[in-house]
Order: sequence, then C-alpha cells, then structure tokens
Amino acid sequence: MSYVATPDGTEIFYKDWGTGRPVVLAHGWPLNSDSWEAQQLFLASHGYRVIAHDRRGHGRSTQTWTGNEMDTYADDLSALLEHLDLWDVTLVGFSTGGGEITRYIGRHGTSRVAQAVLVSAVPPFMLRTADNPDGVPSKVFDDLRAGSTADRSQLYRDLADGPFFGGLASPGIRDAFWLQSMAAGHRNAYESIAAFSATDFRADLAKFDVPTLVIHGDADQVVPFDVGGKSSAALIKEAELIVYAGAPHGITDTHKEQLGNDLLTFLKEYDA
Repeated sequence: MSYVATPDGTEIFYKDWGTGRPVVLAHGWPLNSDSWEAQQLFLASHGYRVIAHDRRGHGRSTQTWTGNEMDTYADDLSALLEHLDLWDVTLVGFSTGGGEITRYIGRHGTSRVAQAVLVSAVPPFMLRTADNPDGVPSKVFDDLRAGSTADRSQLYRDLADGPFFGGLASPGIRDAFWLQSMAAGHRNAYESIAAFSATDFRADLAKFDVPTLVIHGDADQVVPFDVGGKSSAALIKEAELIVYAGAPHGITDTHKEQLGNDLLTFLKEYDA
C-alpha cells in the first residue's frame, strides 16, 4: 500500500502503475481511485506511468475532519506530485476531480504540468448565482445533503441506478459505485458536496496555459453539458472539446473504450 503524507499529516493513498511519462488521475465524488481502473490499466499498458489517488476522506485515505474543500484537495495533489517528483505530467480530472486539478493549476501553476484533461468535470461553476444565472439551482445540492444525512447508502444507490450512469451501466458497475461511495467518510462526502458545487473555478481556468482537452456527455444529468464542459472549453484558451452524444455523467464506465482511446490520442500529441 502506497501513501504520501501531506503537511497536516493526512495520508493520501495512491496506485502507481506502469512506466513512462506520468499521467495523474483525480476521481469524482464520492468515489475513489478504483473508479479510474479501466483507464489506468489501459494507459499503463500503452507506455505511461499512471497514478491514481484517493482524495482525503475517500477510499483508503485518511478520513480527516477538516480540509474537505478544493484548496486543500489541490494542495494534497501538489504533495503527491512533489513526493513522486513528477514532471511533464498530464493531469486528468473526472467530475469533482476536474475541480481538483483546476484548482491545482490555479494555486500551483503548470511548471510540472504538460497537459490537462477535464472529463465530465464540475468547472467552471456549478451553482446558480446572480452572476452565474445558468447554473444548477441550490435545491439540487441541498437535496443531496439531505439525502446524505437521512440515508446516504440509499442516496448512492439511487444515484447509481439513475442520473450518474443514465441507465447505461450494468448492475455490477452500479454496485461498484455504491461500494466505493460507502468507503468515503460521512463528513468528508457531505462537505465535498459544497466543494464541488459552490466553488467558482473561473479564475483558475483563466490560468490554464497548457494544451487542454475537455470531454463531456451531452446527456449528463449530474453536471449538465452547458454548465460544465461547454462553458469550461469556452474559458480555456485553445481548449479542444469532444462531446459524447447521448452520454451520461459516468463515462469512465459507460464509454470506457472511447474515453481510453481519446485520452491516448491526446497523450500522444504531446509525445510526438
């Protein structure tokens, strides 16, 4: 079992597969690095060193009481990159993980980063506010918090059976979603709802100065395409946008072959 200790003593679990130029995968809420295993295996089998970590409070990492917000998530990612002395990294973030890598670039820059990829990602800003009128109403996130408090096990089952995979995932994949979600700390997962929904990443996206790929399904019921991928691609200079027609939020599973191939093509563009 591999861990890195952050400055506040949190132990961050990570899996380090393969050899070659590094690719770091940041997972979604309320999952862990196992949610990336299809892409991690595929890319490691094609000549890359692929690292996937469990965010604090999730999976095998420490269930901290504090630090369940994007600044700390980004600093934890920085600790991982520094611990492994990674350079020329491609950062790939799915959903909440997209916010994590975006805030990392906003706080720590791109000196270690060669490329960035946002997959079904929460940036630029999910929450509907006066200056973000097209965002998602706050009631959606309030209902998630209420469901988490009342019966989070059933909440995760309902998400897996409904909007997360859009009816396109097998019972086994839905069971894996539930199992990973239940491995997250209760407080950690609860507070992370605010982290992914109420964090404004627009200023962070303005700091992107590396080749960036944005991938999003246009039938995403969790992070709507217009709120997420379409808007992020418009804010990142020269970003490449790939839209998966009819695809739901959880494309790491429902469209894993397509996603793996698109990631590999993008990685090879830098290596050419």
